[in-house]
Amino acid sequence: MVRRQFIEYLTLLSASPGIDLGYLASLKHKKYNIGACDWSLSQNSKLAAFDVAKSIGLDGIQVNLGTRQDGMHLRNKNTQIQFRDKAKETGIAISSMAIGELNNVPYKSDNQTDAWVFDAIDAATFFNVEVVLLAFFSKNDLRNDAKGVDTVIQKLKQVMPYAEKNKITLGIESYLTAEEHLDIMEKVGSDYLKVYYDFRNAQDAGNDIYHEIKLLGNKNICELHLKENGAFLGKADIDWAKVSHALNDINFQHTKWMHIEGALPPKYDFIHGHQQNLTFLKSIFNA
Repeated sequence: MVRRQFIEYLTLLSASPGIDLGYLASLKHKKYNIGACDWSLSQNSKLAAFDVAKSIGLDGIQVNLGTRQDGMHLRNKNTQIQFRDKAKETGIAISSMAIGELNNVPYKSDNQTDAWVFDAIDAATFFNVEVVLLAFFSKNDLRNDAKGVDTVIQKLKQVMPYAEKNKITLGIESYLTAEEHLDIMEKVGSDYLKVYYDFRNAQDAGNDIYHEIKLLGNKNICELHLKENGAFLGKADIDWAKVSHALNDINFQHTKWMHIEGALPPKYDFIHGHQQNLTFLKSIFNA
C-alpha cells in the first residue's frame, strides 16, 4: 500500500470506524470528480469562487446562473467569457451550472423563469458542461403541490427539446421522493431530464436514501450534492460509507460530478473546513 493510500485509510478509519477496507480496495482506485457549489464557498456566482476552490484543492465548481439583483448575469456573453477565462487561469473546471434563484422566484408559478432555463442551457453549452440544476425549495417547493408539479411538467415539456438539441441535462433537486421524481420524468419523457440527488435533503424529507439510490440507479441521477447542514461530512447521521457502497452497487458513473455543499460547523475556518471535507471524501470514495 502506497503512503498516500495508507494516510487516506487512516483518515477514513477515524471518521467511520466500521468501514470495510476490503471494499475500498475492490474499487480499484476509481476517481470521482469532486467540486463545490460556488454559493457554499461564499462566492455566489462570483469569479472569486475559482480562487477559493483552488486554495482548497477542489477539481471544479458548480456555478450559479446569478440572482435577480445582477440580472442573472451569466446569461451575458461578456460575463461568460470572464468566467471561462478564469477557469482556464486557475485550472478549476466549471463542473456544472445551477439556477438557485428559482427558490425565490418559483419556476412553478413565475413565467419569467422560463427564459432563465433556456438561457442557462445556452450558458452551459458555452462552458461545455453537461448539467444545469433546477432548484425546487423554499417558494418553489413541490411537496403537496399537485398544481405546481403539473405546471413544471408542462414547462419541462416545452424546454426539453432545446436541452436535448444541445445535449444538456436538466437536474431536478427537490424534497420529492424518488418515486415522485420518476413520475415527473416519465410524464416529461426525455432522457435529458434527471434527478440531482442530495442525500441530506432526501433524508431530512424522511426518504430512505439507500432505497432511493437503488431505485433511481445510475441512469436517472445526473450529479450529487454532499452535505451535512452545520456539520462536517462524516460527523452527523448520514452513513457515507454505506452511501459509497450503494453508489458502487449501481455502478454510479465516476465521470459524474459530486459537489460539497453546506458541510461546515458554525464559525469554523472556511478553507481548512473544506479541506477536511475534501480529505474525507477522497477517503470514503477512494478518489
